[in-house]
Amino acid sequence: MRNVTLKSSLYLLVIISAVAWFSLAYFCELDLSKVKDFFGLIPTVVTIDLLVVTVFVKWGWKIKIFRGWLVPFPNLNGSWVGFIHSDWKNPRTGERPPPIPVMLTVNQSFFHISGMMRTSEMESSSYSEGFLIDSDRQIKNVAYSYTSKPRLSLNERSIPHDGTAVFQIIEKPKQKLVGRYWTERLTKGEIILGYHSKKLLEELPEDLGEHPVTENENKR
Repeated sequence: MRNVTLKSSLYLLVIISAVAWFSLAYFCELDLSKVKDFFGLIPTVVTIDLLVVTVFVKWGWKIKIFRGWLVPFPNLNGSWVGFIHSDWKNPRTGERPPPIPVMLTVNQSFFHISGMMRTSEMESSSYSEGFLIDSDRQIKNVAYSYTSKPRLSLNERSIPHDGTAVFQIIEKPKQKLVGRYWTERLTKGEIILGYHSKKLLEELPEDLGEHPVTENENKR
C-alpha cells in the first residue's frame, strides 16, 4: 500500500508540474523549444508544486476522493466515546469493575496522529503512534503506546503506568474503534468506541454516566 500511494503521489505531482508548465507557457506566450523559456519556468513551477502540496497536506488529504489510492489511512479526527472492559481488580474489593465510560480524542494531520484517552479518574496521552494498514490482508488498525496518569487522590489503588492499545478501524456501516490494551501493571482489556463529535472535547459527555468504581465508593 505504501508503494502504491508513493507512486500515485509521484505521478500526480508530475502531472501537476506538466499542466503548470504548459499553462504558463501558453498564457505567457513562451516557446518551450527554447532552452531559456523552458528552464526559466522552473522557479514558478516549483512554487506552484509547493503550494499544491501545502494545501493538500493541510486540508486536501481529508477529502474522501483521495482515500485508498493517494491517502492510505482514514481521517479519525474528533472525539470517540464508549466503554472499557478491564480485567483490573479493585485492591479494596478484589472485584473487576463494570464497563468504564471513556472518551478518546484524536488529533490527526497528514503526517501525525495523537490520542488522549479520558475517564473521570485518569488521563492517558499517547507518545508513539502509527497506522497498521494492508488492504490486501484486510487489516486496518491504529496503534499507540501511552502514559496514564490517574488523579493524585487515587494513587492508593491506581498508580501512573504505561501501556499500549491497538484498535481495529471500522467505517461501515457505522464508524467504530474496537480495540484491546495491555499495561505494565499486567492488566488488559477491551475498548469499544463510537464516533461522537468532530470537536476535541475536554470532558466526557454526561450521558455516559459515572466511573463505576468512583460511583460505588461515593455510595459508601
